Amino acid sequence: MYDVSLSESFFPRQTDLELRDSTVASALRDAAAKWPDTVALEEFGIDGKPSRKWTFAELLAEAESLADALLTRYRPGERIVIWAPNIPEWILCEYAFGIAGLVLVTANPGYQKRELAYVIEQSSAVGLFIVESFRGNPMGDIARAILEENDALRELVDMADRDALFAKGSLDANRPDIAPQDIAQIQYTSGSTGFPKGVLLHHYGLTNNARHSFERIGITGNGKLLLVAPLFHTTGCAVSVLGACQSGTHIVLPPLFDPNLANMLVESEKITSIIGVPTMYMMMLEVDDANPRDLTSVEVVGAGGSMVSPELIRRIKERFGCKFTNGYGMTETSPLLTGTRDDDPMDKQTETIGQPFAQLDVSIRDPRTNEVVPLDTVGEICARGYSVMAGYNDNPEATAEAIDAEGWMHTGDLGKMDAQGFVTITGRVKEMIIRGGENLFPVEIENVLLEHPDVAQVAVVGLPDEKWGEIVAAFIRTPDNSPFDAQALKAHCREHLAAQKTPAVWVHVTEYPMTGSGKVQKFELRDAYLKGEYDAARV
Repeated sequence: MYDVSLSESFFPRQTDLELRDSTVASALRDAAAKWPDTVALEEFGIDGKPSRKWTFAELLAEAESLADALLTRYRPGERIVIWAPNIPEWILCEYAFGIAGLVLVTANPGYQKRELAYVIEQSSAVGLFIVESFRGNPMGDIARAILEENDALRELVDMADRDALFAKGSLDANRPDIAPQDIAQIQYTSGSTGFPKGVLLHHYGLTNNARHSFERIGITGNGKLLLVAPLFHTTGCAVSVLGACQSGTHIVLPPLFDPNLANMLVESEKITSIIGVPTMYMMMLEVDDANPRDLTSVEVVGAGGSMVSPELIRRIKERFGCKFTNGYGMTETSPLLTGTRDDDPMDKQTETIGQPFAQLDVSIRDPRTNEVVPLDTVGEICARGYSVMAGYNDNPEATAEAIDAEGWMHTGDLGKMDAQGFVTITGRVKEMIIRGGENLFPVEIENVLLEHPDVAQVAVVGLPDEKWGEIVAAFIRTPDNSPFDAQALKAHCREHLAAQKTPAVWVHVTEYPMTGSGKVQKFELRDAYLKGEYDAARV
């Protein structure tokens, strides 16, 4: 824990961890030099059985071979979309692109034609690397249709076809010099509040943030990381892949996240670390309740993507017998900004998302005036430093709105900071509910509801109301998806919350509209309710 005593909601950057002039390529080369014979990547099937594996030396050799082939077909700086699930070729391409100076554009394998076509066109991609299908999505058919319609798209490659992936073209194959500030990836924001924007991420931010993330989480190498986060998201391809590379950690890669498979691999492979979103851990614990396995090899569990309830933290620590950390960040910051430590005081672990990472300034600012607010006062979380994106692709207006003249990245998240620099999330600037002129924060209400045994998951949103301006609505999933007693939940809320914070509208759901990174799309819930798509109780 950083020993600081702040006078306002501004945490100045700490310099205990260094920043390196690293790139994706240099990270892999360093790993191959330090741990040539250590297993870097091991593939597992849906049945939990091992398949292919690579040491760090083998992974570097194959990535360099692929990079040389790609440089006969593409010029450095050109952009290629990877539209695939978690397969080894995804990681191989990530490193090969980094060596060749190509820009990796990530795409959710759940995308449909319109979504994928938008990413390809907006990113000016000239290549599309795919798998033929995934979870019933006919990706090959969709990709071929887009290829016919997009004249700028030169090549469609099935990543399962090794000959096509490693094919030689006619261009000069010299490897370029890659600078740390060069763009490595374009990641499209999850769209929890609307249409996605292409985030330009550089080698410097991605590699250093991954290394700092592993330090904060407590992953030190000589172990096995179960990679269950999607590779198209920064938690997967940045934190997990690049963090494992820089720590000598063995990645265990299943083809998808399934809680039964995850628990099976933890037991059979003696997994020592997992990084995922809270929803994944909820599912793993629910499965283990019905089919217990030995999960005690896990030493560290890292969470991110949303706040974690105190009850879930307690259950994770108890079931796995492990250390737990919770991180906070966003795609635009490569991604992590803050995180708890396992030796933080328990109230800090359960009620905050920790102190800022090294080498980053973090402040809480008034959304209206942009001034730093007093301690323990809600405002917008802002960050400045090495990991902030280069901007939004071909969108200077959105870039200027997000990054102010002093270099502060405005996250859009509401939070507060205490005198020790611990940050607490209180909601989204756009999700804050204003009821009768009073600001209400959904996270506070959600945490109270999650303490009730009939609530497995909850999303609180504001609904328009003639009298109050907005009223509070709770969209609730129960543990067994059965209906709940709204009166009982209202009584539970009134024990812990003021009347104005207690939901007036109660909606039973069995699933939520989700982003690819595991966040609930609250605007979709609100819109669906207003269209009459949900039955609700008013109590």
